[in-house]
Amino acid sequence: MNQTSYYHFLSDYGMAFVLLLLCAFFSVMTWSDQPVTGEAAAMQVAEEIQAEFGTKARVLIVARKSEDDAVFAAKLEQKLKEQGVEWVSLVRGQPTDARQALVEAVDKGQAVDAIACNQVTSTWGVFDSLAKQYPALSQTKRFKPRSYSWPTFLKAENLLNIANQIAVIAIIAIGMTLVIITGGIDLSVGSLIALSAIVTARLIRDYAGAESASTMGMIWCSMAGIGVCGLAGMFSGSMVTWFRIPPFIVTLGLMLVASGLAYIWAEGASIDRVPTSFVWLGRGADVLQVPNAVLLMLLLYGVAHVLMSRTMLGRYIYAVGGNMEAARLSGVPIRRVLLLVYTLCGLLAGLGGVVMASQLKSGAPTYGQMYELYVIAAVVVGGTSLSGGEGKILGTLIGAFIIAVIQNGMNLTNVESYSQKVVLGMVILGAVLIDRLKRWNET
Repeated sequence: MNQTSYYHFLSDYGMAFVLLLLCAFFSVMTWSDQPVTGEAAAMQVAEEIQAEFGTKARVLIVARKSEDDAVFAAKLEQKLKEQGVEWVSLVRGQPTDARQALVEAVDKGQAVDAIACNQVTSTWGVFDSLAKQYPALSQTKRFKPRSYSWPTFLKAENLLNIANQIAVIAIIAIGMTLVIITGGIDLSVGSLIALSAIVTARLIRDYAGAESASTMGMIWCSMAGIGVCGLAGMFSGSMVTWFRIPPFIVTLGLMLVASGLAYIWAEGASIDRVPTSFVWLGRGADVLQVPNAVLLMLLLYGVAHVLMSRTMLGRYIYAVGGNMEAARLSGVPIRRVLLLVYTLCGLLAGLGGVVMASQLKSGAPTYGQMYELYVIAAVVVGGTSLSGGEGKILGTLIGAFIIAVIQNGMNLTNVESYSQKVVLGMVILGAVLIDRLKRWNET
């Protein structure tokens, strides 16, 4: 492999390899004993009790008043009764409730052969001293589900949580990628998130029926929020193309305007009078338990990848960023291309605001703070050059996941928040340095 091929290989697959290395690192760092919960834990405990006592057992099930404990207790009680266990009783609450149930059994002369617990209730200290205080319980055995070794990082719920948390940033990063490939930048996307969330939530509250709003009403209000941000993006594109104002200045001004409007229209407060069904987009999971926001993100990335790799518009976008004068002489409609990419960036920021409002079931002017930095970081880490003309949509998705994995991994390993900022900053600087070194080698 010659040097040129080597650098092309790193450009195409380097960030994916980094992502895999990060996943492997945090998997090793978070390897620990994992408790079995829910129905699986109930089945395991039931089998152990049957193996020990058969059907001649008197069992007290101890659980807390939580949803997961309720599933565990209900399934275990059902299973024990199906096995024909002689006596089954259930207590749900605190350690004092468990003590009281056992004391009542002793006072009534009822033997208790087994105390069925989950991982949490088995650690209650109340069970350690009962045998000494009540000799009748000295032969009582505690049963709990066995744990298994597995990385906390690789648990299904954690991986879905990573994807769901990065969905808004990744969606907006699509538009930012297009803008940066053309040689521009958009600093207003964070404020547009808040603006979209406020417009959507306020329209639902004031015009669509608030908590009783219909599905179509919520859709139209959401489209209005997205549309407002699309108009803001179109304004940025117009300033950049027709008046040739640097994108940094235009979008910095728009960032302040959008943030101010969000606070004005929200009257400085959160708007939360929206229907419960509004959370479907942000929290729902209709297909294989994958969050709807994640499915939307993947769909958008698929469309954007086709746009940039298979269409004339994609080639125009790369041409504008690569050499604007050459693109103009080649007949590329530069102004229309730039206007379109800034408008798309605004529309996607508006969509991100709707998703965030759905996730949090409200709209607030504080949404999206600092998100423009995370979005730009995802694009840069994904291999898009800040000089323009180079970048890949799927690289941006990988960059977004790299940032999400780093943050999630540091949270799981108890790295404090200030150090996390240092690490994230170093990652961004490293990505920019790699891009610069790559360009030097190409020249």
